[in-house]
Amino acid sequence: MLRFDLSKRLGSKSFHFVGEAGEGVTAIVGPSGAGKTTLLNLISGLMKADAGHLIFNSQDIAQLPAHQRGIGYVFQDQLLFPHMSVEKNLRYGERAGRIGFADILGFLKLDALLARRPATLSGGEKQRVALGRTLLSQPRLLLLDEPLANLDQARKDEILPYLESLQERFSIPTLFVSHNRDEVKRLALRILTIENGQITSAT
Repeated sequence: MLRFDLSKRLGSKSFHFVGEAGEGVTAIVGPSGAGKTTLLNLISGLMKADAGHLIFNSQDIAQLPAHQRGIGYVFQDQLLFPHMSVEKNLRYGERAGRIGFADILGFLKLDALLARRPATLSGGEKQRVALGRTLLSQPRLLLLDEPLANLDQARKDEILPYLESLQERFSIPTLFVSHNRDEVKRLALRILTIENGQITSAT
């Protein structure tokens, strides 16, 4: 279980997020600029909250640096290393744990891509590599910030089945930011709606 009460001021904007998320996928929705990515950045530790707490599995991790929180983050842009092969990208940050390299190759069907560089991959292939790299860091919590936003419909249709089966395969609590209602309907067990820097509803 994740529970949070986090405040942050950025310029003239104030954010105060109070909410919780359990097992499975929790979608975070709301208009552009409402604070969806800000919430993920505060939870991940990429941005430090001005005040508040972040309780994950009974531990307050709000003061821990990002690398000690055990949180995996998949961004809208895949942020792969262009000079590295797919295999080296996957192994970057790899940790020993229950999710093995062979598990990821099989789950995301990456075997045939290992020797290639990111520049030669399609958008869908890049996102599969980015997801695999994140899973190999053995995250206790997964954050997905509009991972399908930059993909055309064919590539979205390619990636969605992997996201749907992710929970059954690895059982990682996930926060999923999306503007797409169909994606939210397919993936999420619950929905947090953000407006003007606050969570206004939880369903």
